Amino acid sequence: MINKKILVSVLFALASQLAWADTQEASVKKLLQPKVGEGAVIESVAKTPFANIFEVKIGDELIYTDSEAKFIFIGRLIDAQSSRDLTQARLDEMNRIKFSDLPLDLALKSVKGNGKRVIAVFEDPNCGYCKRFRKTINEMKDITVYTFMYNILSDDSRTKSKNIWCSADKLKAWDDWMINNKTPAAAAETCATTPHEKVLELGRKFKVTGTPTIFFADGSRIPGAIDAKMLEAKLAAIK
Repeated sequence: MINKKILVSVLFALASQLAWADTQEASVKKLLQPKVGEGAVIESVAKTPFANIFEVKIGDELIYTDSEAKFIFIGRLIDAQSSRDLTQARLDEMNRIKFSDLPLDLALKSVKGNGKRVIAVFEDPNCGYCKRFRKTINEMKDITVYTFMYNILSDDSRTKSKNIWCSADKLKAWDDWMINNKTPAAAAETCATTPHEKVLELGRKFKVTGTPTIFFADGSRIPGAIDAKMLEAKLAAIK
């Protein structure tokens, strides 16, 4: 049996440590804010596993400082023993989404084989890297791909996406353009509703700043085109 007095003492000590940590992080934030300027809003401060080093989140970026905010470290924090990039690990966690929150009705759906492996991709029809990645997807097996047409490169991107969305066979029109460079036919005047604005809003919500951006079933993402080998490895790593 655990002695109740000992248990109470341990819990009190843990609570005290947590309260002290919160106070220390608040202190670091207060000391650092004037040094990064009013335009840079410090969203959070957290102690790292390393002595006297604090992680500071400003927008989508991470920087590091000491407990007195005398120094600012800009760059990667690497665990020298394991060679693990702790900065990238934290950024990956910060950028993780809930896949089920994606409004898949706004996307083009492609199923290959049993379709058990699922990804969602934000692509611009005028993005060369997206076209390259589309060819990679075309070579994959047993995968379901949801493509959100994310028109951020030019006004022509929106025009092409509308023409594709208004096609009788949306997916074929998309593949014809992205893979075979076949220009989609002009949309009929009666086709007025497209998901353009909703997809733009969605991309901003999930902080998609470039195309292609690939989201996986576990909520993680990879910005940029990857080859089939890298995609297979990533899909295999997802449980």
